[in-house]
Amino acid sequence: MSALPTQFSPSLPLQDALANLPSLANEIGKEAAAREGRRELPFEGFDAFRRSGLGRLRLPVEWGGLGGSLVDEFDVIATLAAADSNLAHALRIHYDQTEALLLSARTPFNDLQIQRVIDGAIFGGASTELGTSRPGEYTTALRRDGEHYRLDGRKYYSTGTAFSDYARLSVLNDEGKPVVAIVPVRREGLTVLDDWDGMGQRMTASGSLVFENLLVRADEITERGLATLAGRHGGALRQLHLVAVAAGIVRNVVADAQRYVLEHGRPVLHSTAPSAREDAFIQQVVGTLSAHSHAIDALVRENARTLDRSAHAIRAGAPNADPLVLEGALATARTQLVVSKLALEAAERLFEAGGASATSRAHNFDRHWRNLRTIFSHNPLLHKARVVGDYTLNGVTTHLTEGRVF
Repeated sequence: MSALPTQFSPSLPLQDALANLPSLANEIGKEAAAREGRRELPFEGFDAFRRSGLGRLRLPVEWGGLGGSLVDEFDVIATLAAADSNLAHALRIHYDQTEALLLSARTPFNDLQIQRVIDGAIFGGASTELGTSRPGEYTTALRRDGEHYRLDGRKYYSTGTAFSDYARLSVLNDEGKPVVAIVPVRREGLTVLDDWDGMGQRMTASGSLVFENLLVRADEITERGLATLAGRHGGALRQLHLVAVAAGIVRNVVADAQRYVLEHGRPVLHSTAPSAREDAFIQQVVGTLSAHSHAIDALVRENARTLDRSAHAIRAGAPNADPLVLEGALATARTQLVVSKLALEAAERLFEAGGASATSRAHNFDRHWRNLRTIFSHNPLLHKARVVGDYTLNGVTTHLTEGRVF
C-alpha cells in the first residue's frame, strides 16, 4: 500500500484531467492481460490514478474538485476498464462515497471526508459478511471503549480496499442500529486479506477485512441513509458503475479481436480470402462486436445523463427529485438487463474471429467472459427484470425506492 503521491496536483482543471485520460489508460493498461494471468494486484495503476486527480472528479470546483458530470465519470470508468477492468471496478466504493458527499448535507464528518478526497485519498471499504442467513445482513458491531469504540469481526467483498487510504464500513452501533464508520486502512487492528477467489475480476482485492480490537473514534461514525433520495440515487450509481466496467471490457474485446486478426489471424481452410482481415466471415464477427460495443456505450451514456438529472435535482432540492430518482433506478435496471446480454455475447463471439489458436493462454481472451460473468453475477438479473415488469404492469416501486441493490 503506497502513500499519497507528491505529484498530486490539486489545481488540475477538469478539461486537462479528461484530456490526460487516454495516456493514463495507456499507462494502466500496459501488460494488463499478462498481469491478470499472474494475478498481480494493480497498486502501480492506483498510484497513477491518484496522480491524475480524477478521484475528485465529481466534487464541485468551489470545494476544490473538478466539477465533472456523471457522463464524465462513467466515461472515465469505461475508459479505464478498457485498459484494466480490475482497477476500474475497484474504484466503485470511492466514486459512490464522493457522490454521497456531493448530495448530502455538509457536516463536520462529511467535510472531513471531502477534504480527504480533495487531498487525493481513495476510499474503499465493505458492507457484506459471509455466513449470514441472507445477503445484506451483518452482525459486526461496535462496542463502547470509553469515549470511543472497538470493533472485532470480518467483512467480505471489500473491493478496492487494499489500494485505498480509508475504509467505509457498514456496522452496527452499540444499540444495534446500522451506521457507517470511516477509518484509515492502515490503522492497527485492520487487516486486508487478498483471499478473493472468484474466477473473474481477480485483482479487484475483493476479499476479506479482518478487525481485531480496531479503534473506531466517535467522530468517525455517521448515520446510514439508504432510503434517502441521495441513498436511492447512490444505489443506481453503484449499479451503473458495474455496467460501465462491462462497457470497457467490451471495448477491450473489440481491440483484442482487431489485434488478433491483424497480427495472428488466418482465414479458415475453406475460405477463398488471401488473409484473415479480408475474410468476409471474420469481418462480420468483428463488425458485430463493434456494434455491440457501440450500443453498450450509448446505453451507459444515456443512463449517465438520467442520473445526472436526478443528482442535480437532489442538490437543488427540486420538487421533482423523487420521480427523477425513480427514473434513474428504472433506467439503470433496464440498461443492466440489455448490456449483460450484449456484453456476454461479445465475449463469447470473440473466439469466432480466430481458430483454436485464439484459445491460447498467451492471449488470455477468456478473461473477458470470466470478468463479465463475475460482474453480472453481482445481482440477480431475473429479479431485476421482474421488478421492472411489476412496475410496468402494476406501478409497484418497492425495490426501486428502498435504496438497496436488488
